[in-house]
Amino acid sequence: MAFDFRPLGKLILRSLRSLGTGNTKAPSRPGQPKAQSRPPAVGLQSSYPGDFRGRVQAKYAPKPDGQPDPGEIVWSWVPYEEDHTRGKDRPVLLIARDGQWLLGLMLTSKDHDNGRRAGDYVDIGSGPWDRQGRPSEINVGRVIRLDPQAIRREGAVLGKPQFQEVVRALQGHP
Repeated sequence: MAFDFRPLGKLILRSLRSLGTGNTKAPSRPGQPKAQSRPPAVGLQSSYPGDFRGRVQAKYAPKPDGQPDPGEIVWSWVPYEEDHTRGKDRPVLLIARDGQWLLGLMLTSKDHDNGRRAGDYVDIGSGPWDRQGRPSEINVGRVIRLDPQAIRREGAVLGKPQFQEVVRALQGHP
């Protein structure tokens, strides 16, 4: 079940603009967030502790309550691997929690079935998380930490069989 939080986001943006605070410029095209050179000034993102290392205790637990839960594909600012002070907005599959952080895997619509990093990607097909209906893949080679407060909208709930396939690939990844 996908939730459309655009009306709520617009209300928040209007409120922030009226207060004259922060970066309130919305992306120019819905569904195509702009790259950001710095993390948004929200919650924990300004002190990103680095990518998660270790064994993930993945749990499929999506709930239609408006809160980000494992099993859901959401949008958030994701730090670049080589420089955590820079990054961009992108879709992420939430897979678990790590204390105050959510753990996630990045989605891409680029095809990685061939090449030296093909084993890092799992095909999940298309879904409501991509407005253009493009097939997506999930990168199991990098587990990122996300501040629950920095997630700006839910995209969709990934089906349990697909989630389990991603988790199997993640657990088998070196």
